[in-house]
Amino acid sequence: MNGLLIDYEYCYGCHVCEMSCKTEHGFKKGQWGIELHTMGPREIAPDVWEYTHVPIPTALCDLCAERTAEGKLPTCVHHCNAKVIEYGPVDELAERAAGKAKMVLFTIE
Repeated sequence: MNGLLIDYEYCYGCHVCEMSCKTEHGFKKGQWGIELHTMGPREIAPDVWEYTHVPIPTALCDLCAERTAEGKLPTCVHHCNAKVIEYGPVDELAERAAGKAKMVLFTIE
């Protein structure tokens, strides 16, 4: 089983994953295969602010089944400017995420 590993510590919220997915699949307004959520800004200590972006696959995400069947990466992975989204076997991605605080592993069934 394959999945997506997202390192949101370095995501800067460019929305390219959303736009490339929407274009690849021809989704209509309000439909997303991956959606960027923004948390913050919030002050976590005096003059220390947290502002986090987390791309989250939706129920419409099929991990770009047509692309991956051709040996290509999912479009969100291919186009990610910050290179924070990885695709591959879940067990390998889980090993890469071990011990890292700001990574999320998504699987699609």
